[in-house]
Amino acid sequence: MGISRLFGRQSDSAANERLPDGSPRLPPGQYLTSKWPILTHEAIPTFDPQTYRFRIWGAVEEPLDLSWDELQALPRVQLTADFHCVTTWSRYNNAWEGVAVRELLTRVKPKPEAKFVMAHSWSDYTTNMPLADLDDDDTLVAFLHDGAEIERAHGGPVRLIVPKLYAYKSAKWLNGLEFLTEDQPGFWEQLGYHNHADPWKEERFW
Repeated sequence: MGISRLFGRQSDSAANERLPDGSPRLPPGQYLTSKWPILTHEAIPTFDPQTYRFRIWGAVEEPLDLSWDELQALPRVQLTADFHCVTTWSRYNNAWEGVAVRELLTRVKPKPEAKFVMAHSWSDYTTNMPLADLDDDDTLVAFLHDGAEIERAHGGPVRLIVPKLYAYKSAKWLNGLEFLTEDQPGFWEQLGYHNHADPWKEERFW
């Protein structure tokens, strides 16, 4: 089976769409797919809502430690955003629903010296980013994708979504955010993937 059929590669006309400012919608080196490929280094972990905890700690004034029910009870928002994988595929118009990161930031109050964040998964995966990239109106802790619960293979039932960066920054199986005063590389970053991961600059590797 060819890669176009396997990943649902879309037409050149869709891939050549432009943003309102005239710049390309598709980042350089990417191809557009209608499917959502499953790519993960880890075994898919089990999930127990009775023992799950979502924590925010580190350089914050008000650390959080929430049960699954408490996390679910937070106000939700909806977001439609493109999704870009470092392995060169992109998927347009993903409809997400979850808790806005800025809702969480309001509650935990990052300290002035907090400059970076490490996202943690209960699979022990980690990924880092500047707080400036996380503190935006298009980042969220997501529970739904395209109207359905996020499948376990795609990081469900809860994953981080940071659309402006390659998808390895959108940590699957999210269970915590650690606020840092100094940057620390996460799992893939330690193995050579780019520390920042801007798709429009093709920041794939260090």
